Amino acid sequence: MTVRTCLPWPDKRLRSEAAPVKEVTDDILQIWKDMIDTMEAMPGVGLAAPQIGVMLRLAVVDGSTERGRVVRLANPEILHRSVELREHEEASPNLPGVSAKVKRPRAVTVRYVNERGAEKIRDFVGIEATSVQHQIDHLNGRMYFDNISKVKRDMLLRKARKLVG
Repeated sequence: MTVRTCLPWPDKRLRSEAAPVKEVTDDILQIWKDMIDTMEAMPGVGLAAPQIGVMLRLAVVDGSTERGRVVRLANPEILHRSVELREHEEASPNLPGVSAKVKRPRAVTVRYVNERGAEKIRDFVGIEATSVQHQIDHLNGRMYFDNISKVKRDMLLRKARKLVG
């Protein structure tokens, strides 16, 4: 089991777009394994590679209650978003101790490459839809608090700074 260290906010890599994965190799499979170990240790329902300093378009998501149903995604891309929104309390190990309610589409259809190197299209609903959108934000250099009002974001970041300092 390899639990990686999550980058502390405001590390500039958290604001950088991750590079596409060219092919699924043994190295990519090992990064996914480390990401799953890291996600389980938090515990969390998802993790994107930039959160651990790996600047590739890789994510893992497991919103199942029993765990062990991890979806490994390379180069995920949202094809469709539901009109209906769902509010969920989101947080990040990169900015521990704070969270915010974020409204996102309740369901999304995502195209991605799986651990066998095959292109897949899958619908994600509920917590898994929230998590996959959250992870894609990370791959694009965005944080969950970018989806809340400036006033709430400023309050959240002030609180986070107090916790660290």
